[in-house]
Amino acid sequence: MKTTIRQIGNSKGFIIPSSILAQTGVTGEVEMLVKDHKIIISPLKPKKREGWFDNYNAKKDINAWDGFVALSSEEDEWEW
Repeated sequence: MKTTIRQIGNSKGFIIPSSILAQTGVTGEVEMLVKDHKIIISPLKPKKREGWFDNYNAKKDINAWDGFVALSSEEDEWEW
């Protein structure tokens, strides 16, 4: 498939047809590198554990200690 390199602001770029993207499954951010005079575009792999805390809801954990009963022997040892 042929495409043309175009001026985009101070850079240059080209349109990747949706049929090509559909075949590769590439979405979102990509990484580009040059190898043997060829441009290689790869999907950017998420960093390990990236986003694992995004859906945390602090409001659910406000009463995490509700219902906790300290043993009477422990109450004497702690200063609150």
